[in-house]
Amino acid sequence: MNKTFHFQYILFFLVLFANGYCQNPLNLGNNILTADPSGHVWKDGKMYLYTSHDEECQKDFFMKDWHVFSSSDLVNWTDHGACLSVNDLSWADNFAWAPDCAYKNGKYYFCFPAGNGFKDRTNPKKSTKWMGIGIAVSDSPTGPFKDAIGKPLWTKPYANDPCLFVDDDGKGYIYFNGGGDYLVAKLADDFLSIKGDIQSMDMGGYKPKREGPWVFKRKDTYYYTMPEDNRILTYYTSKSPVGPWKYQGVIMDAEGESNNHHSIVEFKGKWVLFYHRWVENKSECGEKQRKVCAENLFFNEDGTIQKIKRTDAGVGNSFR
Repeated sequence: MNKTFHFQYILFFLVLFANGYCQNPLNLGNNILTADPSGHVWKDGKMYLYTSHDEECQKDFFMKDWHVFSSSDLVNWTDHGACLSVNDLSWADNFAWAPDCAYKNGKYYFCFPAGNGFKDRTNPKKSTKWMGIGIAVSDSPTGPFKDAIGKPLWTKPYANDPCLFVDDDGKGYIYFNGGGDYLVAKLADDFLSIKGDIQSMDMGGYKPKREGPWVFKRKDTYYYTMPEDNRILTYYTSKSPVGPWKYQGVIMDAEGESNNHHSIVEFKGKWVLFYHRWVENKSECGEKQRKVCAENLFFNEDGTIQKIKRTDAGVGNSFR
């Protein structure tokens, strides 16, 4: 084997390894720091990810905008830029945290948490931090989105990490973090307000601390998934979008003391788990920072979810 051929042989397998086996974190472009991925497949068949955007060495999750990414194969991604910023809001100036999006009647509804104030972690009684949930609208899945109502959907209770779920009959629901309870509200037909009261759901007697929920439907079963204790991905099932829910167990174990946030979505007949990891990053502060990853997700015959391990390979070339 001559040296030229030997070099080309090695280069070929290095490229093959890089493109086929090392997909985590996802290459979303320009080493951007992303978290809290919300995945959706719209009418063009592409996967769209709506994420929060960590700033380099940010202070206490002070975050300022949200990004949208799209892909046809989950390997090659397009960053469509910031679809909305706290600078576009009159009622909040910080905490651009975990978003979600829904589609109805030709419009895309971007649901986002934002707030103001300061959280005093040393003396919580001095904290002034407040967060609410807003709705922005666009004709395009990539935005730009415009704040549709100029205020949060409600001011009490304190709320963040929303999940929008649209059922087969077109009815919309919003799930969110609020005062530690497991809450849901029905959306009005225009998706710009809620209909009726915010409800506390029956979780079968088990309501641990958790981050934002993700709700989806498979066949005739509804799944309420969440980062339990902010770290362990777990889930419940129900025959109704508002419960009662039955706890089913762990999807993904914790990774140290780092938080997690996720979404689960069907793409090209297969299921995918998007989540974020805290990874080594060449930053001025030298700390681990968040980036979005993906894994294949599988169901058992009875509808329960098979436990997932984090991998460097991710989904590989499963969707090419």
